[in-house]
Amino acid sequence: MINRLIYGVDQLNRMVGHAFAWCILILTFGTSYEVFVRYALSNPTSWAFDMSYLLYGALFFMSGAYTLSRNGHVRGDFLYRTWRPRTQGIVELTLYVLFFFPGVLALVYAGWSYGLEALRLREASVWSPVGVPVWQMKILIPFGAGLLTLQGFAEVLRCIQCIRDNGWPQRLHDVEELESAIRHEQEALAKRQSMQAGPT
Repeated sequence: MINRLIYGVDQLNRMVGHAFAWCILILTFGTSYEVFVRYALSNPTSWAFDMSYLLYGALFFMSGAYTLSRNGHVRGDFLYRTWRPRTQGIVELTLYVLFFFPGVLALVYAGWSYGLEALRLREASVWSPVGVPVWQMKILIPFGAGLLTLQGFAEVLRCIQCIRDNGWPQRLHDVEELESAIRHEQEALAKRQSMQAGPT
């Protein structure tokens, strides 16, 4: 039951993270277009800068929970990695309770009124020459923080399982660093070759 709950939250944040990952593609094309028209045609756009910070902001807010579900946030783990899994679980659980939840719950609370006020005013950028609306990005703040809070509960359940079993439960993985993938391929190839060679 606990595993199903953890993986359900992981899957939800995976879907949201993958959906907002399309912002990267749109951002790349928009920025490339701006560079082309600015430097090749000497005719810069009035919207490219605003588009870039809006899309980057949306990506930032909505991919935090996805990154947490993949254990991808930066960690100074020069001491952490030498500890037994049970010790890691105890320390992580303590840090989630003392620091993580107060911060993200405050962000949900403050972000909700901030986002609703921006929606009510149909807030637009005062720095934009064309008055690009920014209320859409501000309304994402409480939703992104809410998903982060939900993923935090899943991580607490992982910590409890780790403390109980002295081992971390398996995570969902859909992206792997190229270096890791190559290393796994080489290890599998070496294993197959040693099995084919047989005992010497």
